[in-house]
Amino acid sequence: MKNDGVFEIILLLALPASGKSEVRNFLSNIEPEILKKEFHIGETLELDDFPYVHFMKLIDQALVEEGQNRMFYPGEVPFIDSRDWGTLINLLNEDYYDLLNRNVISCDSVAEYFFTRIDKAARIVGIHPRLAKLDTDLRKRIAEKLNEEAQKILDFKYQQYTEDLNGKTIIIEAARGGKDGSSYPLEDPFGYQYSLPQFCPEILSKTKILYIWVTPEESRRKNEERTDPNDPGSNLFHGVPLAVMLNDYGCDDMLYLKENSKKEDTITVKAYGETYYLPIGIFDNRNDRTSFLRKEKEKWTKEEIEYVTEGIKQATDKMVAFKNNLNRK
Repeated sequence: MKNDGVFEIILLLALPASGKSEVRNFLSNIEPEILKKEFHIGETLELDDFPYVHFMKLIDQALVEEGQNRMFYPGEVPFIDSRDWGTLINLLNEDYYDLLNRNVISCDSVAEYFFTRIDKAARIVGIHPRLAKLDTDLRKRIAEKLNEEAQKILDFKYQQYTEDLNGKTIIIEAARGGKDGSSYPLEDPFGYQYSLPQFCPEILSKTKILYIWVTPEESRRKNEERTDPNDPGSNLFHGVPLAVMLNDYGCDDMLYLKENSKKEDTITVKAYGETYYLPIGIFDNRNDRTSFLRKEKEKWTKEEIEYVTEGIKQATDKMVAFKNNLNRK
């Protein structure tokens, strides 16, 4: 895979409602020549862990409807087992490999296939299989309820497949944080300090970080503002419960990691017996530049487009100095 003058992989990271999905939407609506010239980004291919978060919640909902205990989320509060932050990263790793190899699955039930994937990804971070232990008939009933949603996730994944990755930029979106009032470094399994080393070596050796900076208070405000209860599976309009915002996203360790990195303008990640230095560009969105992007494209004003372009360009220009360097040293 040749970069053709563009970033190969970008980790698009920030607190919830900071503008990640809006930025991704913006980049996907820019002419390819401008995208490459202004931001050093090729045609974008997208990976995101939010669909798996939503799918886990649907599993819990189906379990409750069957008179069973929840498996992932105890209601509107954080994960039952916080190591599932790592489960999500390992699902993204598998999506990345599938994208590179254009893997297409053949199975009787897409939902059951997802059940197996979740158990496999969780096992990597030390969580014993959960879905595999369900009664066979119960598992099948839940799979029938969720098969349509699972198919939607799989279809979107397949839409990213391309025969030629040259000149393409893979954007991987995620959000991590810790409890409000926490001191640094955050304790595992919270924050980017835990999740970044979970990415596979192939991602860590090629990736750059585009970090969108807002305060936790602004993240909570924008989360409440964007939430559409009728569209919980939407990237642009889903809401995060307040308890989760305070306990999982009450603070953010990205700036701490940058300040304590061994190399300027990077995040140091130790994993797989190697040390990786991930170049980081910071898009300062504390003065909101992105909320307008939730509107239809025809309603974007010239001034709004110029404002968000300036902020993203400042960040990607910072990243481009490291574009041709290996992350691993």
